[in-house]
Amino acid sequence: MKPELIDFVDKFKGKRILIIGDMIADVYLHGDISRISREAPVLVLIEKDEKTVPGGAANVVNNVATLGGKAFAVGILGKDRGALNLKHSLEENGVDTNGMFCDETRKTITKTRVIAGGRATVSQQVVRIDRECSAPLSTVYEKELLQYIKEVMPQIQGVVMSDYGSGTITPKIRDFILQMTKEYDIPSIIDSRYDIFNFVGTDYVKQNDAELSRAVGIKINSEEKLYAAAHDFLIKMQAKGILITRGEKGMTLFEASGDVHNIPVSDKSEVFDVSGAGDTCVAAFITALAAGAQPAQAAEISNFASGIAVRKMGTATVSDTELINVLKK
Repeated sequence: MKPELIDFVDKFKGKRILIIGDMIADVYLHGDISRISREAPVLVLIEKDEKTVPGGAANVVNNVATLGGKAFAVGILGKDRGALNLKHSLEENGVDTNGMFCDETRKTITKTRVIAGGRATVSQQVVRIDRECSAPLSTVYEKELLQYIKEVMPQIQGVVMSDYGSGTITPKIRDFILQMTKEYDIPSIIDSRYDIFNFVGTDYVKQNDAELSRAVGIKINSEEKLYAAAHDFLIKMQAKGILITRGEKGMTLFEASGDVHNIPVSDKSEVFDVSGAGDTCVAAFITALAAGAQPAQAAEISNFASGIAVRKMGTATVSDTELINVLKK
């Protein structure tokens, strides 16, 4: 039983979290293998169903919402089916999507996973089809995003920047967010594997151990190397803390104060799928901070939430009820 952590999760309700980043539509197309095609030596799949779930930054948004927070999604979509399905999915969970702008000159970033199976076979992913959008964000929509952020920031209690490398968070938007979070004393966190040192000044940084190793150029093969890398990283980032996810070793939170918190894996039962678990981690961490938790407590809560996510198939979310039930155990 973790009563002090349960109290914070109870306070997640209605916490206003702004999430900006690369919104992705994760499409899962399921079907049964029927026969070999006469056109080519390939399998013919009879489609059974298709569903779209929020991915990328949108998965952080969705997790904030299912954990009980009030999520404000900020990003760019195309004017296509993926955008409609993505917005609909988020709005079903009470997400404020007024900050998701549709640019008809762009395509919604989409990752379509084809899942095949049959009566006597286990369903498995056979191919993934990605639709990217590498075009720079237009100045028109950059201004739209900046204006929206300016309007809503006074009511926000936590900010996530979720960078998947597609350019939604431009230098101007990034600098404006950092300026506003400092002005209103709002906790912020960045999750990015790309050019992380462009985000110097963000309060907290989420990295896995491989990303940290690449960022500082230190091969992490011992606890001493991990500590050295984290210390170097914190100085360069001018951050309050770095939350490092370490697979089977759990998580470690390094704070600028010098405090180090090693958090073991919460549940060593079978891991089904790690897709999106980092998004769940970030969502739980920032919402816990907004609820008044200390960084170490927020990290512990996020560790339990991530432990739930990895036992689900696909890009999954975690609810506050699920989290509380695990904490009660």
